[in-house]
Amino acid sequence: MKTSLLYLSLITLALLGCKEAKTNQDDSKTEDIAQTSEEVTTEFEITPISHATSMFKLDSKVFYTDPVGGAEAFDGQPSPDLILVTDIHGDHFNLETLEAVSTSETKIIVPQAVADQMEGELTSQLVILKNEESKTIDGFKIEGVAMYNQGDQDEVRHVKGRGNGYVIEKGGMRIYFSGDTEAVPEMRALKNIDKAFVCMNLPYTMSVDAAAEGVLAFQPKEVYPYHYRGQGGLADVEKFKNLVDEGKKDIQVELLNWYPTAE
Repeated sequence: MKTSLLYLSLITLALLGCKEAKTNQDDSKTEDIAQTSEEVTTEFEITPISHATSMFKLDSKVFYTDPVGGAEAFDGQPSPDLILVTDIHGDHFNLETLEAVSTSETKIIVPQAVADQMEGELTSQLVILKNEESKTIDGFKIEGVAMYNQGDQDEVRHVKGRGNGYVIEKGGMRIYFSGDTEAVPEMRALKNIDKAFVCMNLPYTMSVDAAAEGVLAFQPKEVYPYHYRGQGGLADVEKFKNLVDEGKKDIQVELLNWYPTAE
């Protein structure tokens, strides 16, 4: 009898162990499915408007970058949930356009220098970010990245600390907008960027060669030239693509049309 009871106990423990192992396997599968689902639902889609201005969607939320050009520049576009403004210059910040395109629910992310030039109802919707500061807004981690010209800060057009580039992160995807900058150490030190929007227009920011060198330093998965109209016209983005391809073929260069009226 004791032998039979011992045998039954061993059988019961074995069955319970198998059930627990199966449950752990099922939990692991569920976790894998959840992670896969998050990756699939974090989708990105961008529509260039002009120069530094764009509309993009990330995980169903609508972002505007540096909205200028009045409400007519955004005809047919969905209203923004979040707006990113990089600097005080007129090709990045226009209060009338902000007032025209924002809703009462729109959150407007700005550096302090932009906030200082704003007035009216929109001031209650501002989120102020400093360089190298991060905040979570509507489930998105948004970081201010230093953007500036190197050299004598009394003479350059973009001084360090005034404006922000931005890294937007959600569901493992990291998107970078450079704003007006040279290939400064803060850009070169970026990590794990999936999509990078990088400026290149002399004499305001940097040359095509410098932009390519900077991109090769932080190696995003994809890079999009934008903000590439300078005093001499449009920068040679085909040359930029070739330079990046020669340096590292794994980086995909996407050429979008940011200047449709120039054609």
